[in-house]
Amino acid sequence: MKKYIFGTLLFIIVTFIVQSTSHFVINAEHYALVSFTRKEVIFPLGFLTMLLQGIVLSFFFILYCKNEYIIKKGLFFGLLMSALFVSYPTFTEPAKYLVPNIGSWILVEGLVGLIQFCLFGVLLSLTYKKLK
Repeated sequence: MKKYIFGTLLFIIVTFIVQSTSHFVINAEHYALVSFTRKEVIFPLGFLTMLLQGIVLSFFFILYCKNEYIIKKGLFFGLLMSALFVSYPTFTEPAKYLVPNIGSWILVEGLVGLIQFCLFGVLLSLTYKKLK
C-alpha cells in the first residue's frame, strides 16, 4: 500500500512541476495563443486526473517491474506510458482543434509529456527501490 501512495504522490508532484513549468514559464506564450483554453483553470479536475493516473500508473509499474526496480526499467516504463498518454494531446488535439501552429504544438506537447513520464518512471524506480 505504501508504494501506491508514494507512487501516486510522486506522479502528482512530477506532473505539477513539469506541466506548470511548461504552461506558465517556458511555454507561456505558446499556450497564450491557444484560443480554446479557459481563462480560469478548474484545478480540482486537473488534480483528480493526476490522482487517478498516479494510482493506475503506480499499480502498473509494480506489475511491470516484478520487484526489480532499476532505472532502466523506470525509463522504459516512462517511454511506454508516454506513448499511451502523450499521443492524444500531441497528435489528436491538433487534428480536432485549431491550434496556432501544428508543428509547434506537436513539439511542445510531445517533448513535455516525454519528460514528464520518463522522469516519473526513473524517480519511481528509485523510490520503490528504497521502499523495498
